[in-house]
Parts: sequence; structure tokens; C-alpha cells
Amino acid sequence: MTTGIGAHRKHIQRRNELVEILRSKGIRDERVLAAIQSIPRHIFVDTALENRAYEDSALPITCGQTISQPYTVATQTELMQVEKGDKILEIGTGSGYQAAILCHMGADVYSVERHEELYHGAKKKLHELGYRANLKLGDGTLGWSAYAPYDGIVVTAGAPVVPDDLIKQLNVAGRLVVPVGSQKSQVMVRIIRVSEDSYREEHLQHFKFVPLIGEKGWD
Repeated sequence: MTTGIGAHRKHIQRRNELVEILRSKGIRDERVLAAIQSIPRHIFVDTALENRAYEDSALPITCGQTISQPYTVATQTELMQVEKGDKILEIGTGSGYQAAILCHMGADVYSVERHEELYHGAKKKLHELGYRANLKLGDGTLGWSAYAPYDGIVVTAGAPVVPDDLIKQLNVAGRLVVPVGSQKSQVMVRIIRVSEDSYREEHLQHFKFVPLIGEKGWD
């Protein structure tokens, strides 16, 4: 990995440029933009892809997964309306980048990952950055009931349907953001728990994610 003052300045400049791209695409939550401006995305990608770390594009990581496009991360985070101190559940830790964004925003982060290699890698990187996220190795489609209810739940893979276990683990006024559709294309869905037994569902933009694998996802 490139080191030194010059490299540090280069990464800061590229993060600033990325923030302006996201702002031009409609991201308005300044707290989300500030987190993206602060988080060193290059440490969450392979060293061979470091020069592409601040492109607004998804990049491959290990286990056949991807680190999501920054615009996608920003959109999902903005839709959750994260406030400092909110308890947030992430389904699909992946590289750990989304968890870092949430931690930087002051959320109490819980994240579930099914790939052991990704789980250990994300845990190490988040620790190195000083972020205290609670990580679990397991089937994210079932959520993490031990710490429910959550103020927000974000799913970072495409689901065939909205996993009912996740809906049940929402706090009243909590927001679930999940891409739902086929394995090739999904619509971003936001579900808000209005009361103990009622929910409001919104269908938003189209995105493309890797499939959500698990008992309540794809086989």
C-alpha cells in the first residue's frame, strides 16, 4: 500500500472529490457525506485496487463479494436516517466499509457476515481504525435477535423477498432498508415500523447487489 505524506494528501483530495460526486447525484445528508469524506476506503479494498478506491464504483473483494459503490452506501445510509446513538443492524459486513461509515456517524453497530474470511478481515480493519462494531459470523437473513429491537437495519445484498425476521426486529419508528428483486436487479425498499403491528413500505430506485444467501434469502 502507498505510504507517506504525499499519499495521505492524495487520498484526502480523492475523498473530497468523491463527496462532490455524491452531492451532485443527490445525496443531501451532510453527516453521511462527512463520514464518507473521513473514512479511508482504500484500506477496505485489495492493494492492487487502491488507485480505484475513490471511484464511485463497486469493486471486487474476496469470497466473490464486492465493496458497494459509494453512492449505494450513501443512499442506504441516508434512507436509514441515522442519528447518533441509534442501534443499527447491518446484514452483510463484507469489507467493513459500511460498518465504518455507521460507526463514524455515532451509531451502535451490529453486523452479521456469513463468510469467515470477510468476518475476520472486517473485524481487524475496524479495530485498526478504532471503531467498536459488534460483529457476528452467521446467517444474516435471520437478523441478530439477541440485541433487537434496532432503530435501523440495512441489508447489503439483494433479497428475493423482505426477510420477515428482520421486520420483526425493528423498533417502533425503525427503518429497514433492503434491495429486493431478482439476482440480476433489485428495487431499494424502505420499511418503517409505524407501530407494534403496522408498517409503511416505500419502493425507491433500482440497484444491483450480490445475492443475499441464507435461510430467508437465496439458496
